[in-house]
Amino acid sequence: MKSVILIALTGFLWHALDAKNTISGTISNENGQLLTGATVFVPELNKGTVANTKGWYELTDLPDGKVKIQYSFVGYTNHYEMPALKGGNLTLNIVLHQTAIEAEEIVVSGGYNATQHENAVKTDILKLKPITQANSPNFMATLAQIPGVDMISKGSGVAKPVIRGLSMNDILVLNHGVRFENYQYSSHHPLGIDEFGIEGVEVIKGPASLLYGSDAIGGVINFIKEKPAPIGTVTGDYNMALYANSLGMTNNLGIKGSGKNFFAGVRVGQKTNADYLQGGGDVVPNSRNNELSAKLNGGYTGKIGTFKLYYDYTNAKLGMVEDEAIAEVTTRGRVNNMWYQALNTHLLSSQNKLYFGQTKLELNAAYQNTALSHIAEPNVYEIQMQLATLTYEARFYVPINNQSEYIFGIQGMNQQNSNFNHRETILLPDASTNNYGAFGLLQYKLWHKLNIQTGLRYDNKSIHTQTIGIPAEATYRPAIDKQFGSFSGSLGATYTINEALLVRTNFAAAYRTPNIAELTSNGRHELRFEKGDANLVPEKAYESDLSLHYHRDNLTFDVAGFYNRVNHFIFIAPTGTQSAENLPVYQYRQTNSTLYGGEAGLHLHPEAVRWLHFQTTFATVTGKQTNGDYLPFVPANKLRFELQAEKEQLGKVHHLFASAATTTAFDQNHTATDETRTIGYTLLDLSLGGSVKVSNQMVSVTLGANNLLDKKYIDHLSTLKEVNKFNPGRNISLSITVPFSIKQNTM
Repeated sequence: MKSVILIALTGFLWHALDAKNTISGTISNENGQLLTGATVFVPELNKGTVANTKGWYELTDLPDGKVKIQYSFVGYTNHYEMPALKGGNLTLNIVLHQTAIEAEEIVVSGGYNATQHENAVKTDILKLKPITQANSPNFMATLAQIPGVDMISKGSGVAKPVIRGLSMNDILVLNHGVRFENYQYSSHHPLGIDEFGIEGVEVIKGPASLLYGSDAIGGVINFIKEKPAPIGTVTGDYNMALYANSLGMTNNLGIKGSGKNFFAGVRVGQKTNADYLQGGGDVVPNSRNNELSAKLNGGYTGKIGTFKLYYDYTNAKLGMVEDEAIAEVTTRGRVNNMWYQALNTHLLSSQNKLYFGQTKLELNAAYQNTALSHIAEPNVYEIQMQLATLTYEARFYVPINNQSEYIFGIQGMNQQNSNFNHRETILLPDASTNNYGAFGLLQYKLWHKLNIQTGLRYDNKSIHTQTIGIPAEATYRPAIDKQFGSFSGSLGATYTINEALLVRTNFAAAYRTPNIAELTSNGRHELRFEKGDANLVPEKAYESDLSLHYHRDNLTFDVAGFYNRVNHFIFIAPTGTQSAENLPVYQYRQTNSTLYGGEAGLHLHPEAVRWLHFQTTFATVTGKQTNGDYLPFVPANKLRFELQAEKEQLGKVHHLFASAATTTAFDQNHTATDETRTIGYTLLDLSLGGSVKVSNQMVSVTLGANNLLDKKYIDHLSTLKEVNKFNPGRNISLSITVPFSIKQNTM
């Protein structure tokens, strides 16, 4: 038997290595004009090039099998080809069509390299560029532009994503497909990923446990890394941003290059912000934050497949706005020397694909380590612990025919939390978590109009913790040894009624196991005393959603509704008692709950004035327990309007844009037992930007104003409500980007 397997594997490898595929051709518009600089990219292979002055492109050393190729050019609809390569040269001459609306993109978070319209799981994509990025030092403010996505914030340094009313451990954060683990369970801890080196963000709204396992019960946010440089080039960019409100500065420099088969890149960055000014001009003491980051990547793309290695490092120091800090920090500043948390995160990941004819094997592994410290008085550490996580997976893609494809996969996670240096406070006990899962996924296209995706998954998870203290102590925590097992599954379909209209529906069953904090907490955490419950059981979610998408060359319209039943929903709530330190006692609890609501969006470029565009979105969600009480951390209904003008060139200014946007949050009267009602507000933001040539070098400049009217307000999800502080007031920002090329493509 071993001999048969060895012979078969040798045959596969020989076939893959012997494959020699080249795709070339020209790219033009419908008038026959050649499009110099049009981009050609193969997402699966992480390989791309640009068309030369004759509109000609070439991709070499491609593997056998089907590969999806994306052709794009600014102002034109993206075009996709999916040829079946069997060795040899293939000519593809592409014609792109002009459009005023941003074209659909390829989605990778849903398991398949499919476009947004093809994918049975609705996925929103936010491309990061000056036009879309919020003029704020808080990266989550940019993501919150997506309807249905919001943020729990604690000033400009700490923010957590919220998707349709679920947050923290109910949301899975991915760093380019890698499960990101840096103590995501707390609203007081930061997201931990910055915007630089990120091409875009993909957001799956609703349960996604089928592909990603526990903790994807409310959705997935996947930060997609930037594409490598086109073949034969070395490029880079320098970014600087200044923020008046927090006296902030951001600097970031990246360089990347690609040869015929190899690619590599490096990026370093620094952020610093002083205590910010709330609406009306008062300083919020100790809201300062500082960050250093570095990102490296390298890889190989060849006939047998792709091999990629990434390393991300972040060192963040974030001031804690608490009663003690407010009392002691009396001078505005930016240096963290007391009452702050420090997070030091390393993430090393390897992502690889092997091609065997029509099938492919994906092998991924990652190791990450986050050290978390809480510093009270200068050099006095209250908490020191670290979380080490090893994740790994194998996915096997098997196409049955042109209409269907199976994915079979196994995944694992081994995690260790450790306290060190015998600090005064043990927030979480020493613990080990092990999770192993297997899944199968089928995508099937029927009648060229109906695309069905379904699958099933099983996971087994164990949690083992060490004892803390002795039984006679109030903060005693006995060891626990828990074992959980659960199935999850989904069934979704997209029906294309015609070229302009499609309908999408999904039914999903997902789960989340209780985490270490929820099971074992028994002590102070910042402003309260938290108690866990070792008897908590996994959350079970059953969600159905329905959405409609309509698009024309100058118009898109989306509307979606959802209903999510979460049995044994876990949340923390006050008990009404006080601890020995006179802190309010909060207890983790669970109850059956429902969340329901929807989103709508309209994007219009009037035919008569195609340089002008109008966009509006609306999102609503309600979260209730079966006893009628409302759930915590559910955002208020929000309405956003944006009017934007764009001009490809005006005098010596290229890619000129100007925009005005308003965000309206309605009154939030549906509050949990420990929350207070929040008055609604409306904010006005302005942006103006473009690119100019300085000594043969293009420089992009954006001038922005957030909360232009200096509104004194507090968002319902701001945890600074606890200390009666408001959200940031008026902020004037200036950002400068200098792209450069060291080596040009001579194709």
